[in-house]
Amino acid sequence: MKTKVSDLIVRFFEQKGVKHAFGIIGSANAHIFDSVFHNSDIELICNHHEQACTMAVQTYWKITGVPTFALVTAGAGSSNAITGVLSAWADSIPCIVISGQENSRYITPDHDLRMYGIQGYDSPFAVSKMTKYTARIMEPERVLYELEKAWHFATTGRPGPCWLDFPMIVQSAMVEEEALPHYIPDTDLLFLGSPKIEGEALAEAVHKTLDLIRSAKRPLLWLGVGIRMAGADKQIAHLLDNLGVPALVTWSAIDLLPSSHPLVMGSAGVYGQRAANLILQSCDCLVAIGTRLAILQVGYDITELSRAAKDITVVDIDTTELKKYPDRFNHPICADAGDFIAEMLDQLETTTRPPKSEWIEWCHKVKQRFPWIGPEHDDKDGFINSYRFMNKLADVMKPDQIVVTDMGTALLSGHQALSIKPPQRLLTSQGLGEMGFGLPGAIGASIARNRGEVLCLNCDGGMMMNLQELQTIVHYQLPIKLIIFNNDGYLMIKHTQKAVLKGRYAGTDKKTGVSCPNFSKLAQAFDIPSCQIRTWEDFDREMPKVQAAAGPVICEVFMHPEQFFHPKLGVAVQADGTLISPPLEDLSPFLTRSVLAENIQVPILQKSEMIKL
Repeated sequence: MKTKVSDLIVRFFEQKGVKHAFGIIGSANAHIFDSVFHNSDIELICNHHEQACTMAVQTYWKITGVPTFALVTAGAGSSNAITGVLSAWADSIPCIVISGQENSRYITPDHDLRMYGIQGYDSPFAVSKMTKYTARIMEPERVLYELEKAWHFATTGRPGPCWLDFPMIVQSAMVEEEALPHYIPDTDLLFLGSPKIEGEALAEAVHKTLDLIRSAKRPLLWLGVGIRMAGADKQIAHLLDNLGVPALVTWSAIDLLPSSHPLVMGSAGVYGQRAANLILQSCDCLVAIGTRLAILQVGYDITELSRAAKDITVVDIDTTELKKYPDRFNHPICADAGDFIAEMLDQLETTTRPPKSEWIEWCHKVKQRFPWIGPEHDDKDGFINSYRFMNKLADVMKPDQIVVTDMGTALLSGHQALSIKPPQRLLTSQGLGEMGFGLPGAIGASIARNRGEVLCLNCDGGMMMNLQELQTIVHYQLPIKLIIFNNDGYLMIKHTQKAVLKGRYAGTDKKTGVSCPNFSKLAQAFDIPSCQIRTWEDFDREMPKVQAAAGPVICEVFMHPEQFFHPKLGVAVQADGTLISPPLEDLSPFLTRSVLAENIQVPILQKSEMIKL
């Protein structure tokens, strides 16, 4: 019996457990759309921009653990999707993009045409450097083989997006399903980037790591989202309890453990918490598990990272990440984070727990001296400070609250000052950090929870990047509580212009070309209830209503249009105009040199001593 290719595509995803997908129809993907709508149980969420589709699939996977697909059409429909694909590539999100394409007769591989047919172009080639696998299916009989191969690549080793391109005539073709070839992973020699160690080799690597921890006076774990990706998120608290060593969490792993856990010391980095940075720079043994240690974590000079640590162990599934800093990452381990943690737990059952009480006590004192909210976060000129807002917001969040952030204020103050306790989640785009992620990310998370509630932290500038998705929220009546920080444009870039362009603004606020609408009036246009928060009295009155609402809500928070993001690693401008790039422990606003020296267990660098306050 013959089956239509588009029906086989949809059935494949059904068999993989996919319940929802995201897409926008066009003439080139109409057959697949028809199969989803009329021949499957998959609900296809119709966004209003293709980049929203490829952003929504990311948070959908983060909540459900099931990869899904974005369905886009040829031409601009495909090119619009690329930003989300790059974002998924940066954050190692498994997903598949199914793109429609012009009819096969217009596609001539032997001629390097710019365009195929009416709108077509070589979309698989365009995304080939930001996907794990791409293919154009020119023969209908290859449909299952390519789907199985793409799924395998997306979910094996370090995860990532894949892209399959189906010409219209292939989608509509009829094939004998029983005769179709299948993909067998063992027969494919293509390198997946993860020759991970297992068995005895893994046991030896873990044994060496534990020896390094035991021999150190100030060992520190740095835990990343790779732990959750490996399915070991439920074991990490057990590991901390058994090992008894303090830990930092990356921004993407903030929701792995309660922020109040006695061994969790916060998040370090360029925009790290001050205490966390001081602890990171004071350790003499660093073990990073499931994090790629990006520049925003390790700072701009790798030689200054954890200077007292003779040994830095990095556990990652991708050998490319392990090779970035060979002189500092002197104990690289290519392994699955879950396998590594399981082996550590096994070995800890038969060995003594390393006594590190003095080090832990010192870490706690530093945390007490430098809390998340300090004098630098005081309200100013009648505006409420976004960091204090986040600190207060945590008190009214629900036990299972899902929070999705956009960039700028929402990202920085959210990740620096919002206390999280699992099963609460904090989701965003970490690697690409694209403005506009918040709305589609919240949609993906809500759909993943069967139209469940999501708290979306956004900014006026980021809202404008995917404003059209408000209608998606309204259409599906998603209970997304949207907090919009109004700071008159692009606040982070204002600070960049202050730092490197002597405060000359261009394209960052209303006076220099960028304005945003009245979001309360906009809410009326979309028939969404709205409110405004300008004072703490407004907060106490409006936030309970926002949290109690059964449907979508827009809540606009007015903050100082020049508010600083503190603490941060910034350049120190001296009186003579010279610039000093301080090390990771020396965050602004700068501490006095004596206070800095008193709260770090290594000598401060000469460059820090040179900074005149």
